[in-house]
Amino acid sequence: MRHLQMETALAPCRTPLEAKTGVAGLIGQPGEIRVELDTDSYSLRRLYLEKQAMKNQLDQVARCVGKLVLGKDHEIRLALACLVARGHLRIEDVPGVGKTLLAHTLARALGLKFSRVQFTSDLLPTDILGANVFDRRDSTFTFRPGPIFAEVVLADEINRATPKTQSALLEAMEERQVTVEGFSRELPRPFFVIATQNPVEQVGTFPLPESQLDRFLLRVTLGYPHPEAERQLWREPDRREMLETMEPCLAPEQVAKIIQAAKDIHVSEPLLDYVQRLVEHTRHSTLWRMGLSPRGGSALVQAAKAWALIEGRDYVAPEDVQTVLPGVVGHRLAPVDERRREDSSSELLNAVPVDSGA
Repeated sequence: MRHLQMETALAPCRTPLEAKTGVAGLIGQPGEIRVELDTDSYSLRRLYLEKQAMKNQLDQVARCVGKLVLGKDHEIRLALACLVARGHLRIEDVPGVGKTLLAHTLARALGLKFSRVQFTSDLLPTDILGANVFDRRDSTFTFRPGPIFAEVVLADEINRATPKTQSALLEAMEERQVTVEGFSRELPRPFFVIATQNPVEQVGTFPLPESQLDRFLLRVTLGYPHPEAERQLWREPDRREMLETMEPCLAPEQVAKIIQAAKDIHVSEPLLDYVQRLVEHTRHSTLWRMGLSPRGGSALVQAAKAWALIEGRDYVAPEDVQTVLPGVVGHRLAPVDERRREDSSSELLNAVPVDSGA
């Protein structure tokens, strides 16, 4: 045993890591705590500090992106959570509010390879995936990879392409590989698709099928900027010029480590009970045409774990679930009354208590 003296106020240990650090009790003068730590406790403390370091790294990325995408701190953090959770993001809003800028800036801040596909009505699946091209010099076919072979792929205005082209993304998003002429090819890791979508009532758009909507872990909307942020946007240089001079905040190896750490976030049985009650409520309520699928419930847990890591914790709390729930269920739950779509998340959270005995 080693003894560690800390001059601190007595406070309860909240995280599982802190709870296992072996607090023996008060010794000596008030305000002085002597903590007895064994070898395992030191390992847990080191793991806790690693989580805090990752939180600081993600905070740095969020600040870096926030310098270009003004006044959208929460949306930026949700986009980061989606990446950390190994999901894909759909940004739905009117043109000109910064959807493309958010995607490009996020990739630059994370130091990841970025590619953009502008979806149009005449776009073909091979324009996304790549194709085998005949080489006359040696009379062989050579595969030329498409823009899908990048770590961050922006599918810009995805609902302007035909359903056939939209479906070309399905295998890539789910299996993280593409199949061209019978041969499967692995995609880079991490692989993160950010799709922007214009409102369906605009001219020249095609609705996304439910099977494709379910492939996106989160859906966010940006909305118009705050007046002060908009004035700052007008005063400062063009965002494309600022993006060219932007330096990465993280290296790809650090991003991979953060993604791996999110898998190890603790989810307690009571927390799973809470998620299960939320899912069950959607299936039995008359507010929605169809309830959440098992994949929808898994997406909720997955996103909550990533958000907990962003908050610097090693366990999922109910507030993590409540924070990510609107982005997870917003495109998965179809209300009977479309006028109540925006209220779906709040109605669900209000209907289901955190404590089953409440």
